[in-house]
Amino acid sequence: MAETGACPSSPPSAAPSPLQRAEHFVWLTARVLEQRLFAYHFLDGAADPVETALDAYRNDDFGYGHALEPDLRGPVSQPLHTARALRVLDAIGRCGGQRAERVCRYLTSVTTADGALPAVHPAQRGYPAAPFVPVVDDPPGSLLATGPVVGLLHRNQVWHAWLFRATDFCWQRIEALEATHPYEVEAAVAFLDAAPDRSRAQAAAERLGRLVREQRLAVLDPDLRESWPVAPGYAPGEHHFPHDFAATPHSLARAWFTDEEIGRSLDFLASRQQEDGGWPVAWRQWAPGTALEARPMVTIEALRTLRAYGRAIA
Repeated sequence: MAETGACPSSPPSAAPSPLQRAEHFVWLTARVLEQRLFAYHFLDGAADPVETALDAYRNDDFGYGHALEPDLRGPVSQPLHTARALRVLDAIGRCGGQRAERVCRYLTSVTTADGALPAVHPAQRGYPAAPFVPVVDDPPGSLLATGPVVGLLHRNQVWHAWLFRATDFCWQRIEALEATHPYEVEAAVAFLDAAPDRSRAQAAAERLGRLVREQRLAVLDPDLRESWPVAPGYAPGEHHFPHDFAATPHSLARAWFTDEEIGRSLDFLASRQQEDGGWPVAWRQWAPGTALEARPMVTIEALRTLRAYGRAIA
């Protein structure tokens, strides 16, 4: 017989899953948009609240601003903000129709002489911006800004006059790449994964994958990452890994890496979840609020990548 006043022992509670820990982090720190996105991706949330939250960042010119991309502050529309808006719309199945038509009107208005998008439009001048995205008066076309936008529009079967020259620009830049850097490679992959000419995309991706390995742009063994070079201008320790280029097993970049290399990369990604439930930001931090706003974005993408490869998160 148990002693009077003794309490029966209860089984130890299970440790929270990566998804549960991330959910706590998102509710604690994220903007409304990322809260709605998290609910959409992982909690059976609806698409309408995501789009409503995104609308707060849209301007009268049909571009997006208001620090949607945290490293560019201020209200003015920018290609990088608009690229992120398209990623959100694509994720919820709303990147088409009149929405895409209006975005293409904005893209047309800021296109450079070579038919592409600048990384930063001069309208940013006077507003805070990260030092690694300088504002110049006559910026050139940028694959970094153009590739993901063109890729998303092709992925959603959007046809607009703006796409013709922008698509040609992406092909020319990608097929001429020699020395490059990880973010430019990510932009190229975003284009190639959705480019309509699949045989040409396959050939370009194979060539790009060889460059990535030759120039050591992807850390193939995370345990030895300190021995890999960091691209000029990147933050100390700002490395890229196979999962950064092949965010899903369906990406053309997946063929660049062995099963073992992808496995190590995903193990490393899973291990990066921090005590507060979120994933860290790898790039250079320059203002107090930018990491706070970016970490929920990074956390959602980390979970989506792990899930895409069949890793347990729940």
